[in-house]
Amino acid sequence: MAEETVADRIDAARAVLTPIQAATGLTFAAGIAFVLVFLQDPLAHDAMHNFRHAAGITCH
Repeated sequence: MAEETVADRIDAARAVLTPIQAATGLTFAAGIAFVLVFLQDPLAHDAMHNFRHAAGITCH
């Protein structure tokens, strides 16, 4: 069984999500990025770090 790649996940999302849902997700991600990059709130950073791990995203 081959490992699932990011490209595989993007293709699956394209097949399932509507453009409105994709735009909403990207807006949410941009908001999270703003909080992490510009505000540098350690609590928000730790929470997002834990969320990424829970979602199965390897970040280090």
